[in-house]
Amino acid sequence: MIRFTNDYSEGAHPKILEKLLATNMEQTPGYGEDVYCQQAASLIKEKCKNDNIDVHFLVGGTQTNLTVIAASLRPHQGVIAAESGHISTHETGAIEATGHKVLELPTYDGKLTARQIYDVYINHQLDETHEHTVQPKMVYISNPTELGTIYTRSELEAISNVCRENGLYLFLDGARLGYGLTSSENDMDLAFITECCDVFYIGGTKIGALFGEAVVITNDTLKQDFRYIMKQRGGLLAKGRLLGIQFLTLFENDLYFELSAYANKMANIIKEALQESGCTFLISTSTNQLFPILPNETIEALKKHYSFLTWQRIDDKHSAVRFCTSWATKEEDVLRLISDLKGYYDCYDLKR
Repeated sequence: MIRFTNDYSEGAHPKILEKLLATNMEQTPGYGEDVYCQQAASLIKEKCKNDNIDVHFLVGGTQTNLTVIAASLRPHQGVIAAESGHISTHETGAIEATGHKVLELPTYDGKLTARQIYDVYINHQLDETHEHTVQPKMVYISNPTELGTIYTRSELEAISNVCRENGLYLFLDGARLGYGLTSSENDMDLAFITECCDVFYIGGTKIGALFGEAVVITNDTLKQDFRYIMKQRGGLLAKGRLLGIQFLTLFENDLYFELSAYANKMANIIKEALQESGCTFLISTSTNQLFPILPNETIEALKKHYSFLTWQRIDDKHSAVRFCTSWATKEEDVLRLISDLKGYYDCYDLKR
């Protein structure tokens, strides 16, 4: 079975495993107070071009999201998010379990707009009974989104401006941030994201690490007591150096961006082949997630040899699927998938 299901099916990049093995018997302080976490944080600060940020390392995405949101909001406050956002759909109510409502907004491409955010804020302010409703205080976006789309520089700047003008925190989920930053359509860098966001994180789990996410806090208010909340939410790893070593390795010599660019390249090979064959897509993407629309018969035939997600029903005969590539995707597997797909073109019309 060849897997295009997600970008974390494999273990970790060999360079990370080598570094973990080489340092295995060293004795270091726990809970992220070790030299490796310090060195990794320094490299991230360098990439963000800001020495005044705080960097913390957590294990996984859901844990990171709930910890950041719990640390940022008071009990009566909620977080604005796309209805397709990870905290809205794939975290088993983790945010609500912390006592904070997710205020979901519809989107076509997974991206919130500055106008949508302002409307939620001002409608709450103008409501004569606003004290009877959840107060919007944070905006959650992800880049790339759950649909593989990315924000442009102007879009992120507009959202940031609306948030700052109206006292809202901006939180960017970067579980797949590397794929966004190495997209052919990207016009941002880490330094610009640092300028725009109050808090964001750099994902490692989906980009070559065994596990781990690096939280970057730019807002001084949100920096206060963050490690207390990390501990309370189970995010302060005793063997914290395991996280530091991984991010140190990822950010030495730009390995993080190299792995991300490779995954995007593999996805683009599939995308171009499908486009040449007349296949349509649920949404246009330039990252490592693709959402082609295929006949249901083709999907069932492919599932005998490939693992991938059936994403959305289109009509009685067609569905959108998700193919996801990673740092470990083999080019020969990509070419085999393309060959098998083309074999079905003679039997099934992919043009809707």
